[in-house]
Amino acid sequence: MKKNKILSAVSIIGLVLLFLSSCDDTTDTFQISAPTAPILADLNFTSIELDAVNTSNPALTLNWVESDYGQQTAVNYAIQFANDEGFTNPVTAASITGQSAITLSISEINAAAGNAGLNPFEWATLYTRVVASLGSQNSEPINSNTLQFEVYPYFNYVFNDYYLVGNGTAPGWNNNANNPPLFRDESNPNLYYYTGYFAKPGGFDEGRFKVLETRGLWQPQWGVVENEGSDTPKEEGEIAGNPGTQSNDPGRFGVPETGYYTFTIDFSTKKYTTLPFDASGITSPASLSIQGSSVATTAMTPLAFDGHIWYASGLHLTPGDVSFVTDAGATWGSTTSFSGVATDGGGSIPVIVEDDYDVWFNDLTGRYILIPLNL
Repeated sequence: MKKNKILSAVSIIGLVLLFLSSCDDTTDTFQISAPTAPILADLNFTSIELDAVNTSNPALTLNWVESDYGQQTAVNYAIQFANDEGFTNPVTAASITGQSAITLSISEINAAAGNAGLNPFEWATLYTRVVASLGSQNSEPINSNTLQFEVYPYFNYVFNDYYLVGNGTAPGWNNNANNPPLFRDESNPNLYYYTGYFAKPGGFDEGRFKVLETRGLWQPQWGVVENEGSDTPKEEGEIAGNPGTQSNDPGRFGVPETGYYTFTIDFSTKKYTTLPFDASGITSPASLSIQGSSVATTAMTPLAFDGHIWYASGLHLTPGDVSFVTDAGATWGSTTSFSGVATDGGGSIPVIVEDDYDVWFNDLTGRYILIPLNL
């Protein structure tokens, strides 16, 4: 019995020593040497005009000598573009691992050019490089040499547009009845507003609305996370979408009583607010026109449901600028294309691409949105 106790103690001491020894063992530590930079092979062209019709066709193939990190490991490669050689604001168009070549389509190059800040329908220089790194955290990054070429991008409309539907709004539950759009924030493309009149003439199911992505289609649609019947109107909450977050239709937004409200929805945070708006003392102009170098002076029409919301449908605009002019001679404008907040004397709204547009203006807030119909 005593002998067994002695052996047990010896065994324990051995295990402890083995553990301590293993803690000092660094033979499996992953060590790398200073990496060599990838080397991009020269291009066989100096300029490329991007075709807006055959956008899936290949446009550019990049080949490079791989980086060496001193270990047999797969290396990540990010393909970057910029509008300056210093890559002040680089755009990553694609990423691959363990390869030394990639082919990008016309649409991918066009998107990269647009995101890098190049204007459509103008020749400009686009710079490209490959950035090597390791692991899921993209550790130890190192840049390749830089190549450049001239590119002529077509226009890529990158925004989403959303429309109101519901018995609390102008079109009722008709999904294709000149449904008013939400007004997109000029700086945050995921943030939208609508300030205007909402009607609630009766009980629990009145004063309701949802948000559609395409007029004439019920999906995709956005509403509240609560199911219909449990969707008591609230000032704020989370949004749900079919098919954005679920396969069944979401509940309805709503207002507690008839009046003016500002509805705000953020598709990045999936949050909304519906807050009362004081419209007293704000008088709509007797008439409103859109004019400028992009279009002949055209009268806009107020919604019968809410005279503060003005529109012009299917208006053909050419590159140039527009402003909103009241019967009293006030000229409302801004400096951001497609959407923004116009002010009296605020400049001219740039129109950067020719198309037919639905144009909307809100005289309560000065917000405007120009929605191209064919891009």
